[in-house]
Amino acid sequence: MLVPQSDLTDNHQPMEVVAQPEAANTVENQPVEDPPSSRFTWRIENFSRLNAKKHYSEVFVVGGYKWRILLFPKGNNVDHLSMYLDVADSASLPYGWSRYAQFSLAVVNQIHNKYSIRKDTQHQFNARESDWGFTSFMPLGELYDPCRGYLVNDTLIVEAEVVVRRIVDYWTYDSKKETGYVGLKNQGATCYMNSLLQTLYHIPYFRKAVYHMPTTENDMPSGSIPLALQSLFYKLQYSDSSVATKELTKSFGWDTHDSFMQHDVQELNRVLCEKLEDKMKGTVVEGTIQQLFEGHHMNYIECINVDYKSTRKESFYDLQLDVKGCHDVYASFDKYVEVERLEGDNKYHAEQYGLQDAKKGVLFIDFPPVLQLQLKRFEYDFMRDTMVKLGLGMVPGKGRAMLPLTGFVSRTWINDRYEFPLQLDLDRDGGKYLSPDADRRVRNLYTLHSANAITASATSRRGDFNQASAWRAFGRLCTSALSALGALDNVMWKVLRHLYLPDVERLENADSVLHSPQLSSTIAYFKMISWVAHTTLCFFTAYNNIKFRNHVPGFSNDTMKDAAAYIFEFGYSVLVHSGGVHGGHYYAFIRPTLSDQWYKFDDERVTKEDMKRALEEQYGGEEELPQTNPGFNNTPFKFTKYSNAYMLVYIRESDKDKIICNVDEKDIAEHLRERLKKEQEEKEHKKKEKAEAHLYTIIKVARDDDLAGQIGKDIYFDLVDHDKVRSFRIQKQITFNVFKEEIAKEFGIPVQFQRFWLWAKRQNHTYRPNRPLTPLEETQSVGTLREVSNKVHNAELRLFLEVELGLDLRPIAPPDKTKEDILLFFKHYNPEKQELRFVGRLFVKSTGKPIEILSKLNKMAGYAPDEEINLYEEIKFEPSVMCEPIDKKITFRASQLEDGDIVCFQKSLPVESTEQFRYPDVPSFLEYVHNRQIVHFRSLEKPKEDDFCLEMSRLYTYDDVVERVAQQLGLNDPSKIRLTSHNCYSQQPKPQPIKYRGVDHLSDMLVHYNQTSDILYYEVLDIPLPELQGLKTLKVAFHHATKDEVVIHTIRLPKQSTVGDVINDLKTKVELSHPDAELRLLEVFYHKIYKIFPPSEKIENINDQYWTLRAEEIPEEEKNLGPNDRLIHVYHFTKETAQNQMQILNFGEPFFLVIHEGETLAEIKVRIQKKLQVPDEDFAKWKFAFLSLGRPEYLQDSDIVSSRFQRRDVYGAWEQYLGLEHSDNAPKRAYAANQATINLSAFSKSMKMTGLWRCPE
Repeated sequence: MLVPQSDLTDNHQPMEVVAQPEAANTVENQPVEDPPSSRFTWRIENFSRLNAKKHYSEVFVVGGYKWRILLFPKGNNVDHLSMYLDVADSASLPYGWSRYAQFSLAVVNQIHNKYSIRKDTQHQFNARESDWGFTSFMPLGELYDPCRGYLVNDTLIVEAEVVVRRIVDYWTYDSKKETGYVGLKNQGATCYMNSLLQTLYHIPYFRKAVYHMPTTENDMPSGSIPLALQSLFYKLQYSDSSVATKELTKSFGWDTHDSFMQHDVQELNRVLCEKLEDKMKGTVVEGTIQQLFEGHHMNYIECINVDYKSTRKESFYDLQLDVKGCHDVYASFDKYVEVERLEGDNKYHAEQYGLQDAKKGVLFIDFPPVLQLQLKRFEYDFMRDTMVKLGLGMVPGKGRAMLPLTGFVSRTWINDRYEFPLQLDLDRDGGKYLSPDADRRVRNLYTLHSANAITASATSRRGDFNQASAWRAFGRLCTSALSALGALDNVMWKVLRHLYLPDVERLENADSVLHSPQLSSTIAYFKMISWVAHTTLCFFTAYNNIKFRNHVPGFSNDTMKDAAAYIFEFGYSVLVHSGGVHGGHYYAFIRPTLSDQWYKFDDERVTKEDMKRALEEQYGGEEELPQTNPGFNNTPFKFTKYSNAYMLVYIRESDKDKIICNVDEKDIAEHLRERLKKEQEEKEHKKKEKAEAHLYTIIKVARDDDLAGQIGKDIYFDLVDHDKVRSFRIQKQITFNVFKEEIAKEFGIPVQFQRFWLWAKRQNHTYRPNRPLTPLEETQSVGTLREVSNKVHNAELRLFLEVELGLDLRPIAPPDKTKEDILLFFKHYNPEKQELRFVGRLFVKSTGKPIEILSKLNKMAGYAPDEEINLYEEIKFEPSVMCEPIDKKITFRASQLEDGDIVCFQKSLPVESTEQFRYPDVPSFLEYVHNRQIVHFRSLEKPKEDDFCLEMSRLYTYDDVVERVAQQLGLNDPSKIRLTSHNCYSQQPKPQPIKYRGVDHLSDMLVHYNQTSDILYYEVLDIPLPELQGLKTLKVAFHHATKDEVVIHTIRLPKQSTVGDVINDLKTKVELSHPDAELRLLEVFYHKIYKIFPPSEKIENINDQYWTLRAEEIPEEEKNLGPNDRLIHVYHFTKETAQNQMQILNFGEPFFLVIHEGETLAEIKVRIQKKLQVPDEDFAKWKFAFLSLGRPEYLQDSDIVSSRFQRRDVYGAWEQYLGLEHSDNAPKRAYAANQATINLSAFSKSMKMTGLWRCPE
């Protein structure tokens, strides 16, 4: 039950809950014009005497269109009745006609109407596909059987129900206008998140609680999950277009890479709710998550023969229901509470009573008001006690979520038909799902609120493989592959269609090479999807290295058929296992107000859907592909349904008025409304500007102040960044003289004192003032000036405003400019401060010499009039810097100086003092600036945190870089610094460090494939890196023979050393039980021993990054094995039941044990207890089992253990072992983290994810 708000913390304003009014002003409640529909009945007399192969009904009209039924009395080359809906006047319709209809065809049972056979489908009819229906409608044997009731008095009654719907243009579709709701934009592979967010948003009580979470105007959505979610919900409620989710994912800590990675939707739901639950503490909405979603069940074990019962209460926010072997939700609940018998080898150990037969099960104490059901559409292969690598993974594509490229978990996609009711009664059969402690006064009757679905891969029956089915499977696979590649935005979609449509058109000529005439009927179908296939295959080849290029080089006639067959095989063998909760496309069907109207929320697109589409078509199972061109031999073909529900949300009837409550603006914080109102106003303003852009010209005006403010700070080359100067939006028809008046008002410079220069882009890619505007040009419109100013930059007009100042620093009229006058700009460089700044400009005569203006330049720089200075011309900076000295004694014309050129100058330095400065002159400084890079250094031990930043040159050598890092760290020996590059895609350090002097320059360290980073990782070694590179470093955990201690030792030996050398080195560092003790080295992973290293094995290829290397003394009994003795593996384990599936979980330290022929378990137990020093009281609770491939076979004290272990190979650790079942109470070893350090994806920045594994790079 929902907790009343008055029960919340007293010091908060209660959250008002008002039931949503019946007649809410939504699109849902507005009258919607029903599409034209009609039912047509056709009585066919003397049916058995019909001799024609085809038989048409009379014409009937629906939606202004003429239709008729086409029937094959003896079947269309099959032993079934074949029936189709046909466009009656298709031959006379104009070119390009098209119509869309949903229809059903039925054969009426004239004895019992409930046995009438009805099939429905939908189709867009056109000139190539003017009929559509079912080749195998019903078996002819059933039809002609007089006892069945279909053919009575030789009369057959056929019905057709046709609904004609208007064809909606996908690109112009307005979700808000059509449905009243808006969608969410897909960032790359976030459809799974979008479907979840829409589901949560449409639980009004949840939305209201999110709005009432305390946030402030100083918070940023990208750094606050509550504010980001509030912003998202507000926009979903009040926006007219689809809403972006980038702020929300940024608040998760995701980057762009994460948005293209598939995450676990169930775990996302749980962790998001946990985050919100934590943020709600101490607020008015504290406890909302629990009130809505939390239920409780009781796990119990009840002994049969003694009076003992153990119970444990657990809470849940959602329930995982089995789909496999269950035909509907009720069957899944039956399985959930199914009683398990604990008997025989699996008896329960009851306190004080020992091993007892018992019953084990789960019953529900209470259900939550909002019940979330996760349908297990996939299953893990827990019975295989080893990790299975998927044979052919797929990369994530844009817009659709895919399986990871490589995975270590074997999963099977379950596509069984699985039904779920509109109303769910969990009190059925006398409350069989409820525990004795449940409150029976609460009526657990639920109504379906939403069904989240996934589009998975379609496959066929392998036995049905033929050319026709290959083509159809090819088409379906292409459609599924498109889902995988992504919901491309409108622009990208149009571009791809434009690029690949020529290849599609070639399919029209493919008829001549097809051996089966019926294949021509599929050409039109492939016309629209084959370009998708082309694109798909290109993506698959590029991303997954699937060698399709030789199969589909350009969709030529011959290779088209080969590709179809090839891809069909590929689809059956791989894709049937790749669709699922972690692969495919996600969307949600929701009833926001629990009315009869359903909506489909598919990323940006929201559409109205009927109940059949929202429910029945999400059940899964198989469907028959409707046939076209019934005149040909069309073999019936079945496909697995491409859409399946994976998550259901039910709302309890007694709580629906509270949950489906009214949410309006008064629930939203004022600061949030103001923030989003401003965002909307800015958006509208930009939209208006964009719409009116053709009427205006953007004029950007640079002044001396801009040059002085930017040079040496924001820029060093050229004169100004035009994006940072004052810009004006001026109507094109306004004359420039009128614009000058606006400049006078803006800058306080009278019109007569203004002179404007046009900028020009030079051939060397610099951008300089070129010439002043003429008086005639100033009388023209600004639109005309923009067009003539510079064709390359005609989107805006860029100007330099020249203003001359008198002695009193007031503006004066600019001097007359002749052809002999040159406008030069001057920058001053200070090598001591490494500072470059703009100091002014001068007009010089082309015949003059630089030596004549030296005193003016000294005055600009603040030097004495006779200070000796050097002059340089800044010529260009791309692709390399060109800055050359200027001869002060030759004319400006001889130096080829012109208007807009830049002269840099500095004090002349004595030769002996140049070594004092890192960059003693202008050219060296500009070279440095051109190549400088701010590098963020992070400790390899803390790869997420910046430690310090250094400004370096990309031309720095390896030695330069490590020297600077050593200086920063106060380290005397730079050779002890080891660097590691950054992986731009995983946002992690690369697995291999940079070798000593392994790269030439810093720029090489920062490049990862085609991406450039600014991050480097460092570590300080205890020996110089050159020396270390000749050694192999191993971390070995030594287990003392008699003491309960584990010590980790770092072993460094030359790479050519052997395991024997490691053991010898280790002997000098550890305490042995006796001087002659022999050691061995083991490889341990997940608490199992996978390998005993031979002493002769080279250590160079041993990897201790993911496996634990364990050293131990070899017991004396193992050295003297008899001919019938066995050396077996012994592991600790416990059993865990997750969603009614048993898992074996190993823990603790594995070990070897010698067993003798004929030795009983009782005898072995004595030795094990002594070895492990377990107290009698605890040891009595232990169970012993023989495990093979993860299956436990429990042993009795009298069992001969050696009879179970027939293999002499001790290296098959995953095959057979003696298991010690008991609770894991031991503290975890510090080094145990090494055993399972396979990192999850970047999703773990803010959320943990289950089920998916990722290979280390």
